[in-house]
Amino acid sequence: MQIAEQILTQQIQWTASTGAILRATVARLDLLHPVVSGNKFFKLKYNLEQAVKQNKGIITMGGAYSNHLAATAYACAINQIPSIGVVRGEIAEPLSPTFAFCTSQKMQLVSVSRSGYQRNSAEIIQLLQQYPDYFFVPEGGDNDYGEKGCTEIPSLIPHYETFTHIACAVGTGTTVRGIAKQSHPHQQIIAIPVLKIKTDEQEQFAERHLNTNNFKNIHPLFNHAGKGYAKFDETLLRFCNRFFEQTQIPLDIVYTAKLFMAAEDLLQNLLQPTHRLLLLHTGGLQGNQSLPQDALCY
Repeated sequence: MQIAEQILTQQIQWTASTGAILRATVARLDLLHPVVSGNKFFKLKYNLEQAVKQNKGIITMGGAYSNHLAATAYACAINQIPSIGVVRGEIAEPLSPTFAFCTSQKMQLVSVSRSGYQRNSAEIIQLLQQYPDYFFVPEGGDNDYGEKGCTEIPSLIPHYETFTHIACAVGTGTTVRGIAKQSHPHQQIIAIPVLKIKTDEQEQFAERHLNTNNFKNIHPLFNHAGKGYAKFDETLLRFCNRFFEQTQIPLDIVYTAKLFMAAEDLLQNLLQPTHRLLLLHTGGLQGNQSLPQDALCY
């Protein structure tokens, strides 16, 4: 599977809801591949390599609108690697668009109970023992191989060293940890978790998912998750439409919309005029298929 040798950067200008004119640079990882979109290519690269080396298929986890599951199904199909997707709860008909796409790519879907849907649960461990010929990739590609792939992102972004702040949405934290390893001492990585984290659990989340005890250049901002993971409201949808109308850049409701909404706050309240902000557009647009028709203008 081939991708572009460089990640396109795009300088954008848009008007915030306050009327302020904002400017930033976007790294368009979403344009690297039409299916294995954004950071998914990097998370899967070395996991696929390991599966091939070990002559195994891939078994992984994902939800009904999982970008990771769709990308894995496609990548395995074109590399002629068998794939299994482990999903939470019953696999109901009609299938979600993501599940339907996965099955079209010959991915076998296997369900586990909602309570057992955790990478280290007894149910998952027992399930993996049934498939010894499959290499396990955790949800979101969150392992050392996924992180290794993400360390390659900065080298593909032209003039990466000129930016003072790099902002990225956070699910598992794999991408942020990867880019933090290759960033420069003068650069700060602004991590925007898209999961609603309770105040008393934020420090634990930061250390577990962002390894902030080791990566001092990672700074999580926890107040931009909106309604919570994969949840949306009219404010979020209006932002996506307004942003697209002004920049022609489509956003997904789970990750990048929250990142770019956070960027409005960063640019108006936290960053200085001398700072240069780079926003990582990590793809994931297929997740918008969970929305009602015509909710977005793109």
